[in-house]
Amino acid sequence: MRKDGRRVKDADPIYTLIPYILRYRYDSMNMIEIDIPTAPMQAYLSEKRKQGHRFSHLGLVLAAYVRTAAEYPLLNRFIVNKRIYQRNDFSIAMVVLKPGSLDETMSKMYFNMEDDIFAVHETMDRFINENRASGDTNATDNIMRTLLKLPGLLSVVAGLLKWMDLHGLLPKSLIKASPFHTSMTISNLASIRTNHIFHHVYEFGTTSLLITLGNMREVPVRKGDEIVFERCLPMGVVMDERIGSGVYFAAVFHRFKQYIANPALLEGPPKIVNTKFE
Repeated sequence: MRKDGRRVKDADPIYTLIPYILRYRYDSMNMIEIDIPTAPMQAYLSEKRKQGHRFSHLGLVLAAYVRTAAEYPLLNRFIVNKRIYQRNDFSIAMVVLKPGSLDETMSKMYFNMEDDIFAVHETMDRFINENRASGDTNATDNIMRTLLKLPGLLSVVAGLLKWMDLHGLLPKSLIKASPFHTSMTISNLASIRTNHIFHHVYEFGTTSLLITLGNMREVPVRKGDEIVFERCLPMGVVMDERIGSGVYFAAVFHRFKQYIANPALLEGPPKIVNTKFE
């Protein structure tokens, strides 16, 4: 019935049961902190800049996540009304700050599982440029503006939207405009010179994983008999544990870090696009 995903009826029994025990995302949040060494990223960015490509740390992170999700499709699952769904598409929501002000907007980008780092950067750059314009720049802004024109009915309308979402009745147009119905949400807090946080996953919508990036920092690492300091990009990750096991998430972030350590692996289509959901 849902417009944004298909019901998963053959999941492992424990994962079919868990949503009946942990009914809410805020009751199912697991949090981890990841430090990403920046030396391999910086070397790759410098090389690509010589070739005329203006890549960024954020773009590398997004490309590595898209490539990892192509191999680990449970990342694109969500739980609504105690039921497990596999999302029909892959999207990433992101906050964009308007230039010269404290105003911001939030919308989402759509990616194909076959996208490489060049395609991801093209989508991201276009998204940022479009949303940095003044005024309402996307369907999300338009919906928010419309809702604010109905102050007396705002509570009723919000309650109705939540009920419709719970029962799979939200129209596709609203789901497409909603930044709360997305595969993953990312916030680059380093862009405003602040530290990463562990941001809650939203109860409304379908987002199962949220990542924040923070200011780079020096992290002590043992190398042989010495302790050295590596410059790292810290990430705060909050995930809905109901979509996958701890072992699965461990494999996900191990693979993610491999791509970050060697970004050249992100060039060209993926060797594996896993369509097996178990």
